[in-house]
Amino acid sequence: MNVVTRTDFSDIPLVARGKVRDIYDLGDHLLIVTTDRVSAFDVVLPNGIPYKGHVLTKLSEFWFKRTSFIMPNHLVTSNVDEMPAVCQQYKNILEGRSMLVKKATPFPTECVARGYITGSGWKDYKNTGSICGNLLPEGLVESQKLSEPIFNPATKEEIGIHDENISFDRMAEIIGKKNAELLRSYTLQLYNYASNFALTKGIIIADTKFEFGVYEGNIILIDEALTPDSSRFWRAATYKEGQTQDSMDKQVIRNYLEDIKWDKTPPAPELTPDIIQKASDRYQEIADILMKGN
Repeated sequence: MNVVTRTDFSDIPLVARGKVRDIYDLGDHLLIVTTDRVSAFDVVLPNGIPYKGHVLTKLSEFWFKRTSFIMPNHLVTSNVDEMPAVCQQYKNILEGRSMLVKKATPFPTECVARGYITGSGWKDYKNTGSICGNLLPEGLVESQKLSEPIFNPATKEEIGIHDENISFDRMAEIIGKKNAELLRSYTLQLYNYASNFALTKGIIIADTKFEFGVYEGNIILIDEALTPDSSRFWRAATYKEGQTQDSMDKQVIRNYLEDIKWDKTPPAPELTPDIIQKASDRYQEIADILMKGN
C-alpha cells in the first residue's frame, strides 16, 4: 500500500491541515482525509505508518454508527461514490481514508475520559494526588482501574504546541458551564458504552479522547472516535495493575521516542523501519479485534 502523508487537491479549497487529517471545504459539507501521518507528543513525525489512515477511518465509522443512539455525529458517508462529483477524480486516494461530514463549529477543548490511571494522569497523580482537579484516593498504583471513570478536559492547541490539561472550572470559563456539563456527560456516556463493548472483545479502553462541535444548534460528536490515535487499548488477558501495560495503539512509537531521549520539540526524529512496522501491525490488529463479527 502507498503511504499517504499529504494530499493536495487543487480544485477543492483546503480548510486545515492537522496532525493527521487534511480538511477540505465542499460547501455544505467538509471532506476529511485521514492521512498516514503520525504525531507523538503533539509533534508530527517525518514517517507515515502504512494502513493507518484506513484503520482510523473504518474504526471511527464503526464507532460513530454504534454510538449514534447516545448522540448524533458528523458522519455523512465514507463511500466516495456518494460524495460530490469533484471528489471522484481523487477516488484512488480518497477510498478507505475519507469521510464526508457535516460542517460543525468545533469547541476549542478536547474531552478525555479516564477509566484507569496511566500516562500523564499517573504522573499527575504521583505529584499531586489528583488528575486535573479530580482528587483521588491515596495508594493507587499505576494502571489501576478507577472506581468511576473521570472526566479530564484539555485545551486544543496548534501543531507543535502541547495540549494542556485543564480543570472542569477552566473549561466552563472557556465554553460556558452548560456546554461544559453537556460535554462531560456525553464524554462519560460514550466512554462507558465503548469500554463495556470492548471488554466483550477482550480489550480494555484505559482512556480516550473525544471532540465535539455545534451543528444546527445541536452538539454533535466530530473528528474521530475511539481509534488507536485517541485511545489506549490494553489486552484484558494480560492486564496487571501496578505496572505499565503493553498498549495496542501508538504507544510503541511514544516508547521509542522516550528511549532515544528526544526532547519532544520539532523537528521530530525519523522512525526506524521496525518501529514503523510494529506500529502498523498494532493499528491493524486492534481494528480487527474490535470490529470482528460486526
